[in-house]
Amino acid sequence: MNVRIVRGTLFWLVLIAFFVWDWNVSRPVDFRHEPPLIAAGSGQAPSGGHCSAF
Repeated sequence: MNVRIVRGTLFWLVLIAFFVWDWNVSRPVDFRHEPPLIAAGSGQAPSGGHCSAF
């Protein structure tokens, strides 16, 4: 086989495996308690260990 085809196939298999693993391990997102995207950056200021807090 061509090395390029093997690398491409390996890349996609690893990427798909990562998404499957992430889907199974992560907690589901509760869309009812998420702020709307238009509100991104508004609300309470972050606290603890953030470089932007200086």
